Amino acid sequence: MLNIEIIKAKQLKDKPDSNALGFGNFFTDHMFVMDYHESVGWHNPRIKPYEDLHLDPSAVVFHYGQEMFEGLKAYRRKDGEINLFRPDMNGKRLNNTNDRICMPQIPVEDFVQAVRTLVQIDASWVPSEEGTSLYIRPFVIATEPTLMVNPSKAYMFMIILSPVGAYYKEGLNPVRIYVEDTYVRASKGGVGEAKTGGSYGASMIAQRNAKKEGFAQVLWLDAIEHQYVEEVGTMNIFFKIRGKVYTPALSGSILPGITRDSVITLLKSWDMPVYEERISMDDIIEASKNGDLEEVFGTGTAAVISPVGGIHYKGLDFVVHGNEIGPITRRIYDTLTGMQYGDVMDDFGWIKTI
Repeated sequence: MLNIEIIKAKQLKDKPDSNALGFGNFFTDHMFVMDYHESVGWHNPRIKPYEDLHLDPSAVVFHYGQEMFEGLKAYRRKDGEINLFRPDMNGKRLNNTNDRICMPQIPVEDFVQAVRTLVQIDASWVPSEEGTSLYIRPFVIATEPTLMVNPSKAYMFMIILSPVGAYYKEGLNPVRIYVEDTYVRASKGGVGEAKTGGSYGASMIAQRNAKKEGFAQVLWLDAIEHQYVEEVGTMNIFFKIRGKVYTPALSGSILPGITRDSVITLLKSWDMPVYEERISMDDIIEASKNGDLEEVFGTGTAAVISPVGGIHYKGLDFVVHGNEIGPITRRIYDTLTGMQYGDVMDDFGWIKTI
């Protein structure tokens, strides 16, 4: 267990209007910081006022991109209590990413303790309006001042908090997605299965181009054949075909989403067949033409579930479920968000109350 020093802010910020939060625009009064050096390990865990960082210009993070981040949320229940959703899974995924890019492990119990303690300190920032939440951003950066291309000897683990608005202000409406067959998000052997900033930076050009054409998200294909489905935007993707649900297998280039895992577990508990396997665009288009493509949806922390109403591929548009949200998509969304806000019974032990 961490012995966390708590340094309270002397002057608290004015809280923003909960109806105009957006995403990641405002930050709470405090942040968590813990240092690492290879000679002593992780040390000096503390919660301090939110403030600027002071880093040497030669810090490894700036030059060789040795950094990672996570994302989860805290939810205000109707009774005023605060829920976290599967924070231990974020801690495990953090360590998988750290291992991939040669950064030190953080014990999962320490990760969860740090998250819980910081949210407790800034609990008044958890909004209560429908659909709002407190976004939690843990991250690790390499801080050793050197230009040598080696894993850093020093790191900082930090957590910051941001109250965020409802993802769907006007209801859960399906989106149109563009199948990207020029740029690639990740390849096997790369860092696609890790949550590191380089993967996201490389994806921005395709996302920008898709938005210019009026599409909400990019559907990524594999890096070799440009034929097999991988992710949609920054989310995992699911297809319901002839009563069965399919999602790409975690083959090394796909991020193991926590919402993805939760959806698979839910569907199996409902006796819905779920298959994790390679899915080609040819199969998706054939299913659409035959009327067998029943529902498509993305899964992720920010949106939870994002229904897809249309797919644009090689100049052609394919409509999904009449551009309306499907029954399974709706049921999954209602169940998961219901658990997160304390309105639906959690039968899986996913919810941790602060």
